[in-house]
Amino acid sequence: MNLLGLLRQRYGAGEARALYEYVMRRRFGLSRTDVILGKDTTLSANDKAELQIILERVANGEPVQYVLGSEEFCGRVFGVAPGVLVPRPETEVLVGLVREGVACGCSVLDVGTGSGCIAVTLALEGYRVTALDVSDEALGVAARNAAALGAEVELVRHDILLPCVREAGGGAGAGCLPWGGAGRRFDAVVSNPPYVCRSEAAAMEDNVLLYEPHLALFVPDDDPLLFYRAIAGFGLRHLAPGGRVFFEANVRFCAQVGELLRSRGYEDVRVRLDQFGRERFVTGRLGRGCGGG
Repeated sequence: MNLLGLLRQRYGAGEARALYEYVMRRRFGLSRTDVILGKDTTLSANDKAELQIILERVANGEPVQYVLGSEEFCGRVFGVAPGVLVPRPETEVLVGLVREGVACGCSVLDVGTGSGCIAVTLALEGYRVTALDVSDEALGVAARNAAALGAEVELVRHDILLPCVREAGGGAGAGCLPWGGAGRRFDAVVSNPPYVCRSEAAAMEDNVLLYEPHLALFVPDDDPLLFYRAIAGFGLRHLAPGGRVFFEANVRFCAQVGELLRSRGYEDVRVRLDQFGRERFVTGRLGRGCGGG
């Protein structure tokens, strides 16, 4: 069986061709035109052996980005590993919304940074960025990406859900940041948090379900707004007056995320579309009288 045939068995002809061309471009520097002209047949013996290994792994269901160890995002190459989600084109639109709504040089908090693709991109474009994640593995990937791309990002290990737990218990430290003091304020909070309901897992592709981190994917079926509620509450304490929130969300729940923000006192709440015309993002602005202490 030829190399492309390995992919066709699993993905079908169209997607197999796209994956093959992706590998040719990303790993071997050959364009689609080069492949059409047959230049992929002139690879060295070593390159052909490497290509065989790559395509066998992809044909077995492993995401091609993990196999290659990187993915493109907003024109830059980010390292990825199984401990972080693969950056997706939709999230590039989220970064664009931050650019449109927040002036360069402002302070931005990225909640659930994963690979750091949002945080590093914004930092390289002139924003002052702090990035949170609960996963040490994710923070390690984000740190390597920041270093490789020359970005200055403050990386902090923190579980954004912890303030909600302390609030429920009435603890005196409810909602306080674990660094920088309770008085610290940001001009914007951006997040692509876990938003896939557990019941949706059955419809997901194996290359996502079996390889990408469930910690970064799933929320309970009975509480799909778990992270949005926590981040909205966090914003009441740690956004500057008039500060903005930018969320990526499950298409099923964008309207509910918007209502949640309005119920907490956020203004100018809007549901935004992704590049495919689907409701995918929710943005809002903190009213000047809404901040907490």
